Amino acid sequence: MPLYPFAGRWPSVDPSAFVHPDAVIIGDVAIGPESSIWPGVVIRGDVNHIRIGARTNIQDGSVLHVTRGKPDKPAGLPLILGDDITIGHRVTLHACTLKSGCMVGMGATVMDGVVIESGAMVAAGAMVTPGKQIATGELWMGSPAKLARPIRATEAQEITATTQNYIKLGQHYLQELAALNHG
Repeated sequence: MPLYPFAGRWPSVDPSAFVHPDAVIIGDVAIGPESSIWPGVVIRGDVNHIRIGARTNIQDGSVLHVTRGKPDKPAGLPLILGDDITIGHRVTLHACTLKSGCMVGMGATVMDGVVIESGAMVAAGAMVTPGKQIATGELWMGSPAKLARPIRATEAQEITATTQNYIKLGQHYLQELAALNHG
């Protein structure tokens, strides 16, 4: 597994989580059960910590990082992801908090101090600027991102369906890699 220490801290990955061999995970990072980390993902918990809950998927080419301590925020900001979250391809998450059951679309950027509540969605390509609060059931779009409208029932169902698909896909890949390593 592509795990590297920083300042004596090693990443912690639940045995049921899938981490692709072409991902890179560094430092104070914890990844929960049945989560999946796909090719080209970089998760760097060097100057603060990163926590990824259960059944959360981080898709290809995404970058996850944190903020070091500064005079206005001496402890810096960690990156916290809850359970059952979908992070699309090439997403950048920086020192923000995502609550369980939300989704961030492909190519989006979510900056320092942003909080995305459960059941909210950030559209593909959006840029969520520092400190924004995205409430449950909201869809944010654009650059800079703004509230576009409430999430439709079909979109809420798609968040759940995508998350469920990635749980199954991650488990399938985990079995395939295990068979390769023992074959």
